Amino acid sequence: MRAIWKGALTFGLVNVPVKVYSATEDHDVSLHQVHNKDGGRIRYQRICEIDGEVVPYQDIDKAYDDGDKTVVLTKEDFAALPAEKSREIDVVEFVPSDQVDLLTLDKAYYLEPDSASPKAYVLLRKTLEQTDRTAIVRFSLRQKTRLAALRVRGDVLVLQTLLWADEVREAAFPALDETVRISAKELELSASLVESFASDFDPSEFSDEYQEELRILIDAKLEKGDALDTSETFGDHEEEDTGGEVIDLMEALRASVEKSRAAREGGATSSKKDEAPAKKPAAKKSTAKSSAAASTSKSDAKKSTAKKPAAKKTAKAS
Repeated sequence: MRAIWKGALTFGLVNVPVKVYSATEDHDVSLHQVHNKDGGRIRYQRICEIDGEVVPYQDIDKAYDDGDKTVVLTKEDFAALPAEKSREIDVVEFVPSDQVDLLTLDKAYYLEPDSASPKAYVLLRKTLEQTDRTAIVRFSLRQKTRLAALRVRGDVLVLQTLLWADEVREAAFPALDETVRISAKELELSASLVESFASDFDPSEFSDEYQEELRILIDAKLEKGDALDTSETFGDHEEEDTGGEVIDLMEALRASVEKSRAAREGGATSSKKDEAPAKKPAAKKSTAKSSAAASTSKSDAKKSTAKKPAAKKTAKAS
């Protein structure tokens, strides 16, 4: 990881030098747009709507439009505003951790001690842990004043920016003002349903299935040779009928997905063979059995169609 900011945490006379790192990253497959006729990359240009000319980035200013008037703000205007001169993260107050509304939490950053001795860093971390408090801090980043919550995650101090109060919308729904009667039996059944799904949260047990299947699709296309040379200069050419290839590709994709799912379900089943049956694994097992039964019946149907009338006669006799 590369530090994006360096400064110091300050509260009272205590100064804790730190480096700041982004704590999260995007795992989505990066896609761009192409022309569906020849695969050519789609590029965007900044064009002036008055003279129709392409404008270089260095010739572009920002503006504010209130609906009637447009105010142009030049680079000199921005330079006159208070700049990001302070390299300090100032602790404003220490509040009970449960008072920080999860709705206000935004971007998260890791803080690393940036001094020969991490003693002041560890002292602040242990203090926050023992008092069950979260530090509310203010700092400047990329010419913006930020409000953030400083808390502990394992052995690391985490800085999580907060939305300002006026950035959180009020939830005003008339339906919630109506009086609703909930019986004791309904509440009991609802609590029982919750208990049946009760578990300890482990984020690693969940995955982004859409991105996984998108990667399977891309890999299937690459393996099939259904790809373009990135360095190739695209020219005009006739469109080919690839209907058959698309069907084969979809079959390969479906087979890959089914194989992946079967492997996951098989692993879960084998790891729980010696355990007492629980509700959730039982549901998965029955699903696997029904899938196996379905595939077996399909293969039997392909082997012989003469057995079907006999099965019907037996049913009638019963």
